[in-house]
Amino acid sequence: MARLRSVALVAVLSAALFASGCDEDGGDGATKSAADRGPSVIAPGKPGEPARTLSPDEAAEAAGDDTPNSADIRYARMMIEHHRQALVLTALVPERARSGSVERLAQRISAAQKPEIAAMEGWLKNNGADDREETHEHSSMPGMATEAQLADLRAARGQAFDTLFLQLMITHHQGAVTMATEALADGNNVLVEEMANDVVAQQTVEVERMRALMT
Repeated sequence: MARLRSVALVAVLSAALFASGCDEDGGDGATKSAADRGPSVIAPGKPGEPARTLSPDEAAEAAGDDTPNSADIRYARMMIEHHRQALVLTALVPERARSGSVERLAQRISAAQKPEIAAMEGWLKNNGADDREETHEHSSMPGMATEAQLADLRAARGQAFDTLFLQLMITHHQGAVTMATEALADGNNVLVEEMANDVVAQQTVEVERMRALMT
């Protein structure tokens, strides 16, 4: 999906440059004829290959259709529930954690995932879906904490809480990365690709931070 976005971006830039060139031209028949055909597009080549200049029709074919498929919808629905559990975990931190670093980490996670939930809910609504996942057991999502683990976390205090929180959140983040990676492989929508890439990048970094806090 990343190549689709690259082609689309280059198309926009090419269109802007073409429009600028038209302004400087005298507006002769050749320019008008080119405008009727539309701007050419420079498409990035594959690794080790040069870029190619595509006609408007070739560019449209290369960009393809990014209509959401079932993998995109499923990812958004599942990740909303996945993020919601992360907020349940972080909500336990202020009254139980001993480490200020753990508290700050929880604040960052909460601040990042609340707007991501809203973004995915909005995306589902815009695409005629909702956030209800009727056929998937939430507990079977990668990285989700079990009810027993949540009960243990609620009962813990101080250093014991910090350790268990970090363990559960590392697993939770790794599960989110797994889900996002699957969406990147199976999905079709550019916006879902962007959201999934953000999850992979951000949560991979946070996993390393949490591992450092456990040492």
